Amino acid sequence: MKPVSETPTEPSDYAAISLAFGSLLAGLAASSRDREPIPRAELLTLSAATFSLSRLIVHDKAESWLREPFVVDEGDGKRPKGRRLRYAVGELMTCTRCMGAWSALGLVGLRLYAPRAGRTVTTVLAASAGNDALQAGFSWLCSRANEQAASADTRSQIAGSTRRAA
Repeated sequence: MKPVSETPTEPSDYAAISLAFGSLLAGLAASSRDREPIPRAELLTLSAATFSLSRLIVHDKAESWLREPFVVDEGDGKRPKGRRLRYAVGELMTCTRCMGAWSALGLVGLRLYAPRAGRTVTTVLAASAGNDALQAGFSWLCSRANEQAASADTRSQIAGSTRRAA
């Protein structure tokens, strides 16, 4: 991420984003005092759901409509567009880690104010995150198996050409 001096933004643009997040967080904290707390056992599910939601927003093609006002999707990546606050929001929407904080805020709020719906949404998103992990693991295993097969073929070819030369 570039320093503020190298972007078409002002510190006040980032302050506005921080103020919005802080206000929403403070409002959620203050208004949830009389609500049943979220059990610690749900933290892993919420974490996986937050990961999945932030990846959906930042990377998924189906969510490009959400990024479009703030982000230019190019073949080699994404970059914020516009100036000032629009650019700062574009930076937020190109960073899964940054978007993760906002996703967590939304999911926790949903979980506190609509517990059944919140559990359903977090379960679906957590299952999606589990699917991502399994797909990545499967791809890694296939890649390793292909590398080992190619390496074995190369060794076999070298051994064959060495025998013929002798």
